[in-house]
Amino acid sequence: MSRALAATPSLPAYALYGEAGRTQATDWLHCETIRERSQRHDWEIRPHRHESLFQILHIHGGQAEVLLDGAQTALRGPCVLTVPALAPHGFRFAPDIDGSVITVLERHLVQLLSGAGTLATRVMRAQTLAWPRGAAPARALAQAVMQLRAEFFGTAPWRDVALDAALLSLVVALGRHLPEDSAEQPAAAGERALAHVRRFRELVEQRFREQPTLAALAAPLGITPTQLNRVCHQVLGHSALGVLHGRLVLEAQRDLAYTTLSVKQIALGLGFGDAGYFTRFFQRETGHTPSAWRAQAVR
Repeated sequence: MSRALAATPSLPAYALYGEAGRTQATDWLHCETIRERSQRHDWEIRPHRHESLFQILHIHGGQAEVLLDGAQTALRGPCVLTVPALAPHGFRFAPDIDGSVITVLERHLVQLLSGAGTLATRVMRAQTLAWPRGAAPARALAQAVMQLRAEFFGTAPWRDVALDAALLSLVVALGRHLPEDSAEQPAAAGERALAHVRRFRELVEQRFREQPTLAALAAPLGITPTQLNRVCHQVLGHSALGVLHGRLVLEAQRDLAYTTLSVKQIALGLGFGDAGYFTRFFQRETGHTPSAWRAQAVR
């Protein structure tokens, strides 16, 4: 458990680890045991990141080597790790690992916490928290995780509402037990780039149907379109325009798969004045026409 986690030529971005092809069309929350996923990969989760997912790893018992935002740490449960979107992370677990990983679509959690003051800022950071076994925080977090897992794997009525309530309960418990000195420190250059990209992606989420210019999206960040492209390449490995186009494609795929809207209606709803131009855009981005993609998706 002491050797360094294996480096990779470039940092891959996954939905769930090893599942680059998944979409977030309907998935906003996922729960599984750490053992379930890590055992498939010989107990090692190589360094990677998630572009739009926030994760909470609760280690009830067992050992792990953790690489989180460039820092490598040896851990033993009980402990909790929070991994925000875009934060590089990797793990090597001992076979005795006992714990859960909770993955939530970051924007869903941000919306849930929109009226909770500084809670989102306090919790949605890369951090590791450990307690002595039997300590009050360890018990509170374990109970909150068990409740969330029970709702996730259950089938009781109003399950989605109960999941949101259980997720909020877990995040509040986590926020209450964070140390008081966990406030944000002044950002280094890399952290500023990451902050710019996160805010840019929030703006894209709010305005993608308008198809705004990069200048209009860069202005609220206090940077130029050139700087915006630079930080997107630095953090994401692709251009700012690629982020906007990717969001348009995702929404088009959702509409094609889950609605009966015509291609023309979908195009207009996504800010395309011409259905032919939308079709060419979609085919360039996906390799399929909208009609062909829909036929595959609904089979």
